[in-house]
Amino acid sequence: MSAYASLSGHFGRISAMSNALGILQWDSDVMMPKGAAEARAESMALLRVLAHEMAVDPRIGDWLAEAGEDGNLTDWETANLAEIRRVWTVETALPADLVEASSKAISASEMKWRQARADSDFATLLPYLAEVLKLQREAGVAKGEKLGLSPYDALLNDYEPGGRSEKIDALFDDLASFLPAFTEEALAKQARRPEPAPLEGPFPIEAQRRLGLRIMAALGYDFERGRLDVSTHPFCGGADNDVRITTRYDDADFSKALMGVIHETGHALYEQGRPAIFMSQPVGHARGMSMHESQSLIMEMQACRSPEFLAFATPLMREAFGASGPGWESEAMWRRYTKVERGFIRVDADEVTYPAHVILRYRLEKALIADAMPLSELPAAWNAGMRELLGITPPNDRLGCLQDIHWPSGGWGYFPTYTLGAMTAAQLFDAACRAEPDTLPGIARGDFAPLVGWLRTNIHAQASRYATDDLLTRATGRPLDAGVFKAHLARRYLGAQ
Repeated sequence: MSAYASLSGHFGRISAMSNALGILQWDSDVMMPKGAAEARAESMALLRVLAHEMAVDPRIGDWLAEAGEDGNLTDWETANLAEIRRVWTVETALPADLVEASSKAISASEMKWRQARADSDFATLLPYLAEVLKLQREAGVAKGEKLGLSPYDALLNDYEPGGRSEKIDALFDDLASFLPAFTEEALAKQARRPEPAPLEGPFPIEAQRRLGLRIMAALGYDFERGRLDVSTHPFCGGADNDVRITTRYDDADFSKALMGVIHETGHALYEQGRPAIFMSQPVGHARGMSMHESQSLIMEMQACRSPEFLAFATPLMREAFGASGPGWESEAMWRRYTKVERGFIRVDADEVTYPAHVILRYRLEKALIADAMPLSELPAAWNAGMRELLGITPPNDRLGCLQDIHWPSGGWGYFPTYTLGAMTAAQLFDAACRAEPDTLPGIARGDFAPLVGWLRTNIHAQASRYATDDLLTRATGRPLDAGVFKAHLARRYLGAQ
């Protein structure tokens, strides 16, 4: 057996372990009874340690050295070799006891977060989150020493390979200076037109679910390889060829669940579109989280808040709830779905105010990883940041620093990818519309095939064959350009050409 074949087989087995963990994690978040939490944490910690031990197998270094001399590898195999080397370098930085301790701390913290969020009680989460943070710092230091990066950049690198906080700082500082005035201008323009007639609920949960399933089907979701469920925090998870999404329902406002479904379906389409032949290999994985977020935001923000989509979807909404009247016309729906409003909850934010939520979290997590502020001060710092960036103050921790599961679940370094993803989504959607003129007309008919087909070819099927900047340049003709995102906002919210 060649060295490359040995590596491929070995990482295929690691992928199988990851798939098992993915389903266990999904079950923990969706169906697991509370009484099983401790035993589940032990099981998942053991599997993560075993997967880590496989990823740092001493034979990998020898296989990499030998495979690197193989001149018969295809382009995809060469790219896979590079991805294996990247994964191995990161994994060998972490001792097994740190992996196990972190897994157990995360499981305990996630369970405590659910109760703390419901009770709006940060103090009860604090000791659990402090343990997660301590271990994340240790992981950041260990990875940073191996990669020549700061602890924060080493954590960021897990979600955005090659991403650097220096570049993000400049980008986010620019957005933080641009968005307040733009938001005021968008709000002023919005105030000059009449509010759409209100929609009277309640909106039955089962009717919302059926509507969501219908829209998922239109977008191209493969129900033979996934399912829709309910969780506290919407997410896309599962395993290879078993891509599961969740949402949460509010019988007073069906738009929250619907847009959550659309967002997570965007993630799922990416996962379902990865190349089958390399799905179990590192090169077959999605190309970082900013690209992943771009896929969800292409659907949620670019495509499904367009006048074309609302022309298609509004009749389905009327049918789902047996409704009629001026508020149920597509123009009214479009105004409702593009409404700019300062709010406390990130996942419910419009695309104009959303970057402020991300900038706040990015700045706070950088400070916490650097030990530049005590974790006990997080609620106060959060509220101060909301006042500075959005001009509002959360009335409680449930609407403030307890709203996201990312930090309790160990996702430090993840948050900036959301806004990087929004900018990437604008650039990709612009390129798709230029390359496939039937993209918007198709959406108006409920036909997403032109858009999804373009994404399948240019993004999904390429997986991790190229670095993020290279992948985006190949798809759009240029690297990430914030100007495309700003131009999109100006067109949609100010009517600029």
